[in-house]
Amino acid sequence: MPRYSGAGSSCPHKDPSMPDSREAPQESRQDANLRTTQENLGSSFLTNGQTLSKASPRHAPEFSSPEKVTDARLDSPEEALWTTRADGRVHLRMDPSCPQPPYTVHRMFYEALDKYGDLSALGFKRQGTWEYISYSQYYLLARKAAKGFLKLGLERAHSVAILGFNSPEWFFSAVGTVFAGGIVTGIYTTSSPEACQYIAQDCHANVIIVDTQKQLEKILKIWKNLPHLKAVVTYREPPPKKMANVYTMEEFMEVGNEVPEEALDTIIDAQQPNQCCVLVYTSGTTGNPKGVMLSQDNITWTARYGSQAGDIQPAEVQQEVVVSYLPLSHIAAQIYDLWTGIQWGAQVCFAEPDALKGSLVNTLREVEPTSHMGVPRVWEKIMERIQEVAAQSGFIWRKMLLWAMSVNLEQNLTCPGSDLKPFTTRLADYLVLAKVRQALGFARCQKNFYGAAPMTVETQNFFLGLNIRLYAGYGLSETSGPHFMSSPYNYRLYSSGKVVPGCQVKLVNQDAEGIGEICLWGRTIFMGYLNMEDKTSEALDADGWLHTGDAGRLDADGFLYITGRLKELIITAGGENVPPVPIEEAVKTELPIISNAMLIGDQRKFLSMLLTLKCTLDPDTSDPTDNLTEWAVEFCQRVGSKATTVSEIVRKKDEAVYQAIEEGIQRVNMNAAAQPYHIQKWAILEKDFSISGGELGPTMKLKRLIVLEKYKDIIDSFYQEQK
Repeated sequence: MPRYSGAGSSCPHKDPSMPDSREAPQESRQDANLRTTQENLGSSFLTNGQTLSKASPRHAPEFSSPEKVTDARLDSPEEALWTTRADGRVHLRMDPSCPQPPYTVHRMFYEALDKYGDLSALGFKRQGTWEYISYSQYYLLARKAAKGFLKLGLERAHSVAILGFNSPEWFFSAVGTVFAGGIVTGIYTTSSPEACQYIAQDCHANVIIVDTQKQLEKILKIWKNLPHLKAVVTYREPPPKKMANVYTMEEFMEVGNEVPEEALDTIIDAQQPNQCCVLVYTSGTTGNPKGVMLSQDNITWTARYGSQAGDIQPAEVQQEVVVSYLPLSHIAAQIYDLWTGIQWGAQVCFAEPDALKGSLVNTLREVEPTSHMGVPRVWEKIMERIQEVAAQSGFIWRKMLLWAMSVNLEQNLTCPGSDLKPFTTRLADYLVLAKVRQALGFARCQKNFYGAAPMTVETQNFFLGLNIRLYAGYGLSETSGPHFMSSPYNYRLYSSGKVVPGCQVKLVNQDAEGIGEICLWGRTIFMGYLNMEDKTSEALDADGWLHTGDAGRLDADGFLYITGRLKELIITAGGENVPPVPIEEAVKTELPIISNAMLIGDQRKFLSMLLTLKCTLDPDTSDPTDNLTEWAVEFCQRVGSKATTVSEIVRKKDEAVYQAIEEGIQRVNMNAAAQPYHIQKWAILEKDFSISGGELGPTMKLKRLIVLEKYKDIIDSFYQEQK
């Protein structure tokens, strides 16, 4: 396997084909609204009366169109296909299938500025009123943030970690980080202090941005263990008192005023597309989270060509309007909301922090997006809400809704690609379904996407009944998001779409049905896992193919169907990756009465667990008996139970034992990395797993699929809603 040689660590020379400077476009209409912007954001980010041209007479080197730029320096022979160094460079996967010249994030933004400078870029709600930031203002804010980071001591190839809900501050801080030569690293807001510490330490975070006092407290608790951390910046909620090296966003945005524009331009000029600019942390099957390194080319290429495959429109044709609410620490939301938005001049409107607790639909109604993305769990929540409302509605309306949905579902299933619909179907849509879509905020929505986890047939059919076609994408953090995409012109029911043009796929170790491991190649493929050579070489083979660990098949037309997971990694309905083994082992360690623990949660709303108790084995058959082991009996006595058999505990639901197990589960939850890793329901089985019972293989390895099928009724009961 080729290794990175370290040749890419020095700053490249100035490209002589690029002029030194360019006068930024004049923004004559900016002066009047800059004050409104800064007041509504609660800051003085932009000085009164400041214009784009006055603020930065030299913003960036001049570029020609992407198709005309070449850079022979990018792929020098000593550069390998992967690196594990934050300051490393990689050989870009350019071949006749994807010959598009690479370019940087700054160039992508600067070209958008030329085309979309006056358009609204970011929408946010303050005191009940929607306010907007133009692309010209957005660019200025990103530059001010970049200079602030430099002043605070952001070092090249070190990180700015962001621990907060989606907001304009998240966006311009992320872009400013890249401008300043740093690496954007998102951290889930549900992360524990320990999880925050691991990520901040691993990525060498020089600055951490938080949105609330709760998040600030996490960082203050671990700061002493973070030698690279120089400052913390807060937005949304100020710190409770003045603290050294803790800045409000307003203070931070003024910190870099003394940094010359030319100094920032020099840093921007030195950047190359094959250098890292984004880190996305993803959990593996075991061990610590892995830092997925994404290059500037990964981001700019995927933002352009991945979104084109999903039929996202440039603002010259139609300005896309999207609602940002999914965690930006997840690649799907970050590439869709942040980077694709800049590429095509979209208007991104931010939901409230409690979006997933119920306020999202209000934002959707107010904004009326033209395209929308949700993980399967979000679509399930919408479905459940509609079902609740329908159940409480009058008899006639309920009947009309069921009729309208049934005729449209039948039409969409039998003629999925046809725009010619019978009169009855069109009437049902006009009379009933259009009103439902309007109530959901989808009156103008032309494209509804889902990804990050599989979706049930039930959910897809429900929305087909509403005339809402859900377009799937398939990819990983390691593919910068989408490697396969569906769109209005590229759709097949229950598939994950077709490979993005310019990307490649192959199936290895195919069985008789054509199902094999999905392997991917192209400009979307990540640089490597930060500081993890072994993990990187496991994921990428010598030719640069990414082995996903997912199984699937391709039909004759190239549509991909995911059939299962080769790895044991659980993907919840919310798109969270949960490695089961560490959680299972933690439960067994915490509760010595437990023999086997199996975590449930793939495609489910939350995690649950099946438990068995330690019991003696039949000396002749080695099958488990009903009698508890001595250690198990001792455990029972310690917690106040007189039980000596499994059946006594399970059938009588022994209060002392059940309470002790619940407390043990809660202790495990307290040590979990984040909320999605919490076990919410559990059950004790009447018999331990065994080879004869089918739950264990010959080497005593747990056969998860067998357990899922054998105990299906118990598992289903975890997820049945209370009526």
